[in-house]
Amino acid sequence: MALIKSISGTRGTIGGKIGENLTPIDIVEATAAYGSWLKETFELPKVVIGRDARISGPIVNSLVINTLLSLGVDVVDLGLSTTPTVAMAVPEESASGGIIITASHNPKQWNALKFLNSKGEFISGADGKKILEIAASGELEFANIDSLGEQKEANHYIDWHIEQILKLDLVNVEAIKERGFKVVVDCINSSGAISVPPLLEALGCEVFLLNEETTGRFAHNPEPLPQHLNELSRAVTFNNADLGIVVDPDVDRLAFVSEDGEAFGEEYTLVAIADYVLKHQPGTTVSNLSSTRALRDVTEKNGQTHHASAVGEVNVVTLMKEVNATIGGEGNGGVIYPELHYGRDALVGVGLFLSHLANFGKPVSFLRNSYPEYTISKNKVSLTPDIDMDYLFEKLKEKYSAQPQNSVDGLKIEFDKDWIHLRKSNTEPIIRIYAESTSEVMANNLANKIKADISELLKNAPAV
Repeated sequence: MALIKSISGTRGTIGGKIGENLTPIDIVEATAAYGSWLKETFELPKVVIGRDARISGPIVNSLVINTLLSLGVDVVDLGLSTTPTVAMAVPEESASGGIIITASHNPKQWNALKFLNSKGEFISGADGKKILEIAASGELEFANIDSLGEQKEANHYIDWHIEQILKLDLVNVEAIKERGFKVVVDCINSSGAISVPPLLEALGCEVFLLNEETTGRFAHNPEPLPQHLNELSRAVTFNNADLGIVVDPDVDRLAFVSEDGEAFGEEYTLVAIADYVLKHQPGTTVSNLSSTRALRDVTEKNGQTHHASAVGEVNVVTLMKEVNATIGGEGNGGVIYPELHYGRDALVGVGLFLSHLANFGKPVSFLRNSYPEYTISKNKVSLTPDIDMDYLFEKLKEKYSAQPQNSVDGLKIEFDKDWIHLRKSNTEPIIRIYAESTSEVMANNLANKIKADISELLKNAPAV
């Protein structure tokens, strides 16, 4: 069981002891700190709230709403919704911020509060730090009886969100309708069930649903990785469908299955969509340092420039704004299309991907095979807390000084088209090691080589 308080919000497992798990006390404390932070800037703050379908959602939702009302903060409750829908509703409501109640891809025992600013984007590190300081101060002050907040419900925002997607120039509604795609959707017993099917129906698709009951009792591990998509793969081939679609519980990550039942690969969701967007809307692209090189290859093939950010959606968005990127996101299936909003959005990803597929005119497997083939190996090295990890990184920089390097977030070293990215964990004494090459064997070999380097360096590493 766990509780993690970070600059992006609070997450943990439901039940257990205060301060060790996500208990009602911890939920109230985090919400009150966020609301108090808003009151420092906004005289009459208003917050948009939405949640995914996980089992604890209604309880957490009630605690969050009533805490905000007790602070004198108005609330717009979207109820069961998606992360991108909540994000878009914040500026539409002229709200001061938003709270998304979701643990994203984590199992059912987890839940979390994710904090948004007035633009509907995740708060900055500096703002997150301030909220943590307010929570730790213990000096929270609530409103008197005449100054309590007011609550309203707004259940129309998913339909509104879909309408905004259908209005986008690059979502070719007519071309998609002409193709009449047959699509199987794994709704993972959460918000995908109330958002993906109506979008597909509006696009003229024939839809088959898996795990469409919004119980929050996930039928399988909810992270949309190939090893979790066996049921979807079988359903695609059984129904002779054109493709399969799967999202995570809060609908900000997107993955596909080809008509032959093979996983398209979550890393290639952004690659394919970016390829389509760049063909019609030239511009720069952004992904984080741990995402596949295939996006850079596709970007350069389209005559454009790719940029890499530190890991984390807020970092991707920040860099996208700096370079005025046309498309960006993360290799976990997160697509950020600024024409709609600056946030990962599986729904807009569906609209853009189907537009690409309609124009491509061939099966999904052919589309996947048109892109460079890379494989990422994900590893970690455990360290004792007294190890100086900065020392390790400096020594690795020296050892590979002849290779291109990036120190924006940990250390990334390039070996022609292969690369390795090392990052210190913020929560435990480990180094995460991501390596990419043109085959799984080569990626694993690269990771093992770096792990051996680290092992050798540890023999002489000074203690902290």
